[in-house]
Amino acid sequence: MIFRRLRLVHKNQRGFTIIGLIMAIAVTGLISTGVTMTIFQMLDYNARDTARMTAVKQLENAVHWISRDGQMAQTVIDSDDPATADVTEFFVLSWTEWNNDVHRVAYVLEGGELKRSYYINPGEPSETLVEIMVAQHIVPSESSCVWNDIAGRITFTLTTAVSHGSGEATEVRVWEVTPRPSL
Repeated sequence: MIFRRLRLVHKNQRGFTIIGLIMAIAVTGLISTGVTMTIFQMLDYNARDTARMTAVKQLENAVHWISRDGQMAQTVIDSDDPATADVTEFFVLSWTEWNNDVHRVAYVLEGGELKRSYYINPGEPSETLVEIMVAQHIVPSESSCVWNDIAGRITFTLTTAVSHGSGEATEVRVWEVTPRPSL
């Protein structure tokens, strides 16, 4: 009698079939894969966006300083100044103030960094020197400074490249600055 009841219970049992279980595992796997890929895409997009914003901010800072100095300039040297053999300069700007103070600004590209060296009365005992790093991640081979003597303008091209997880964010800025007229 016990065996009859067990047979009845066994016949009436309903549960998951092996095919149903395989289908459920497959669907769960597909959903998990989709969610995982979405999360990784969001993280990669965030890294890409952060790298691009870093590149843009570095260029904006460089444009600010170079434009400011370029508008003050009375003399533009758009290549390495031979008078300073110890440093390879990207370009040099200079001007004289109303009180005869001579100002000289040298921009140096070194290891992907654009540095600004600002001198007041260079070569004199009262010389003042202030050095700051203006921008990082500069690509020297794709950056230039060209003085157009006919138009009286300086054309600057700066390129930044910031690496992130799956690539590189590159930004380029080209702009012109018109120096003040010589007095």
